[in-house]
Amino acid sequence: MSHLSDIEIAQSTEMEPIVKIAAKLGIEEDELELYGKYKAKASFGLWERIKDRPDGKLILVTAVTPTPAGEGKTTTSVGLAQALALKGKKTCLALREPSLGPVFGIKGGAAGGGYSQVVPMEDINVHFTGDFHAITSAHNLLAAMLDNSIQQGNPLGIDSRQIAFKRVLDMNDRALRHIVVGLGGKADGVPREDGFDITVASEIMAILCLSDGIDDLKRRLSEIIVAYSFDGSPVRAGDLEAQGAMAMLLKDAIKPNLVQTLEHVPAFIHGGPFANIAHGCNSVTATRYGLKLADYLITEAGFAADLGAEKFLDIKCRLAGLKPGAVVIVATVRALKMHGGLPKEKLGNIDMDALRRGIPNLEKHVENMLSFGLPVVVAINVFPTDAGEEIDFIRERCAPLGVPVVKSDIWACGGQGGLEMADAVIEACGRPNNFKFLYEPDASPEEKIRTIAVKIYGAADVVYTDKAKKDLKRISDLGKDNLLVCMAKTQASLSDDPDKKGRPEGFTLTVREVRLSAGAGFLIPITGTIMTMPGLPKRPAACSIDVDAAGRVTGLF
Repeated sequence: MSHLSDIEIAQSTEMEPIVKIAAKLGIEEDELELYGKYKAKASFGLWERIKDRPDGKLILVTAVTPTPAGEGKTTTSVGLAQALALKGKKTCLALREPSLGPVFGIKGGAAGGGYSQVVPMEDINVHFTGDFHAITSAHNLLAAMLDNSIQQGNPLGIDSRQIAFKRVLDMNDRALRHIVVGLGGKADGVPREDGFDITVASEIMAILCLSDGIDDLKRRLSEIIVAYSFDGSPVRAGDLEAQGAMAMLLKDAIKPNLVQTLEHVPAFIHGGPFANIAHGCNSVTATRYGLKLADYLITEAGFAADLGAEKFLDIKCRLAGLKPGAVVIVATVRALKMHGGLPKEKLGNIDMDALRRGIPNLEKHVENMLSFGLPVVVAINVFPTDAGEEIDFIRERCAPLGVPVVKSDIWACGGQGGLEMADAVIEACGRPNNFKFLYEPDASPEEKIRTIAVKIYGAADVVYTDKAKKDLKRISDLGKDNLLVCMAKTQASLSDDPDKKGRPEGFTLTVREVRLSAGAGFLIPITGTIMTMPGLPKRPAACSIDVDAAGRVTGLF
């Protein structure tokens, strides 16, 4: 097994020119907009050529509830794509772009790991093609125009106590969560409370990922509710005439980015909304491009199946007209033992009792994905400390559910370590597929929320704070009851309490508030404490990152 770090593995790989990678999908060089030798954006002209083709198979990779032990969802997605390519299948990958906040904070980057990575990983994790900067700029332009309208005589009658639009920054900076702007006197604006969210929490990020072109982008941008007037009427970005300039800033960001895996499989990496506070999927455009260009498109949804996968299926698939061919649920023996109460430092020990206590978490996620009518494969991302009896036990527990369990060694072996998983996925795509959504769009917001809470999370009941009830009343008065629901919940538990591991049951889910993302097209019920601007840890990952005189990056992983 390699003792090289992820970044050392990535830097030791000889990349192929991106025009050669694109040719594997039948993309012509003049259909690319090149960002150096190894990155490119796919043009709208390419879409016009391929849009009427039949779709390939859409494979969704999701996971058990995340633990500090790690699950390896992105690594598995990359490894599966590489394994399918080794099987001779025309394969493509579609992933989210990493946010600078986690890169410099605790989590690190999001380009896979070991011998299942996307490259150039330093670029992908930092700046890339500038999409996140464009989203940050478009968002803050709207914020500036909002404050300017108040300053310039306030013709829209905006109530500065009812502003619903913060500023954003793609960095973890807790000092900016709650601020006051407009200080300094009459020439410097109107004083009011404000704050910053991280860019990936911006509604504009969600809008970019759900838009199917510039016209749709402008329509969605114009619908963003930024504030309310003194008489309670919503003030939208369109009222500020901001959507045209915002779309101009996003005109390149909306185009999917093409890169490659370590084994030279084409990979679209585009968009990056969080899955605990947004819908957690890469862009609709990247997914559609991949489906038209490949026989198998592998994509992932953020965090566990209760968050990213539910939103992928109920929001993204519904809005984009997508139908998955199969779902892969990634688990590790280590994570399941941690759900069974075993501390991190003892995860290398064989402990069948801890595994027995923790495996209901996996079973619940499997049951949830089967409830959507989809074929499911469980992939065990193996570690050297895993025992055969532990793997056999997982197989035994999944057998009554009719779900195959395969071992995956894609971190150490790349595509070769995922051949068993690739075979299982190909087989799953041939099984009966009765894909259906969890709820109907015309159900009330309360019915949608309850359906997700009870059927997916395992809650016994849902309660609402007074603020949440007022929010729902305002949403109803605005005629937005028909919007989809994008739950904001901790990723650390199936419940809204991060300390409840395994498979919690009989709990009551509390909805604290409900936010309206009119441009994205969904409501966001907030449960528990959801941080839209994370902070840095005591020793941030940034402390270990460096670059030498030759431009060689170290410490990124």
